[in-house]
Amino acid sequence: MGETGLRLIIAFAVLLVAFGLSGGLTWIERRVLALWQDRYGPNRAGPFGALQIVADLLKLFTKEDWVPPFAEKTTFVLAPAIVVVAMMMALVFIPFSPVIFVARLDVALLFLLGMLALSVYSVVLAGWSSNNKYSLIGGLRSVAQMLSYEVFMGLSLMGVIMLAESFDMVDIVNAQRRIWFFIPQILGFSVFMIGGIAVIHRLPLDLPEAESELVAGYHTEYSGLKFGLLFMGEYLGIILISALTVVLFFGGWLGPGLPPVLWFIIKFSFFVGLFILLRATLPRLRFDQLVVFSWKVLLPLSFFNIVATGGIILAMQ
Repeated sequence: MGETGLRLIIAFAVLLVAFGLSGGLTWIERRVLALWQDRYGPNRAGPFGALQIVADLLKLFTKEDWVPPFAEKTTFVLAPAIVVVAMMMALVFIPFSPVIFVARLDVALLFLLGMLALSVYSVVLAGWSSNNKYSLIGGLRSVAQMLSYEVFMGLSLMGVIMLAESFDMVDIVNAQRRIWFFIPQILGFSVFMIGGIAVIHRLPLDLPEAESELVAGYHTEYSGLKFGLLFMGEYLGIILISALTVVLFFGGWLGPGLPPVLWFIIKFSFFVGLFILLRATLPRLRFDQLVVFSWKVLLPLSFFNIVATGGIILAMQ
């Protein structure tokens, strides 16, 4: 089998696993939240409620695919697909082992950040095209949140790039053979994690869809498969940020004794669980607190991390 055929097989496998995991995470999240909050989760459909995923899919496929008569129809229909396509395009450059990756690119990290930025258009267009004031406010919040947090999220990775001397994801992992970047870049890691939570708008930074204020935010008017795509995009975001954190700060597939892919899965599962538990424990911030915290606290910390990393590198040379 040639190199092209192998990459096509890996791409197909990544596609299946990502879609399957994004659906499975809905059940895992409900079970973990139930355990964490001392209550029952889904426990009726199948063993441990595992068939609840199938029930949810059947509901999404059979529910009326309604488009509001007051909506901008073309944009309303196309918006949910943007976030799914952007997230899947970003997963193309995630290396799961020294040989298991779909593609390599010299500027892969820049491409990943670009895809994350592109995903916000899904939320903005969904909110605007719904012609609903709650949806519009959710879309506008998403723009402000993305502009605030994407800036320092990218800056927080400059330390990693300086240490690895590359934007290639495989090179970044290989540069961590002596020490995982989590240790020298603890500040950059902390800033990146907060930015990741904000970019995929998960609690406590889920202001674009704050149920207590905006009904359901940008997806208030959505139902059926289009709602399912928006929901899938959120969980694909969790998968992407978790995988990106493992690759950039925790040595990717590197680790003693176990196969490389298994090490990646263990680290990846830890961060997925962390995203879920954050939802169970932390309250939602006010919107003004979110913006002020980004510009007055996290942005200066990002600049400090760049300066400190540069100084350390010069001192070591």
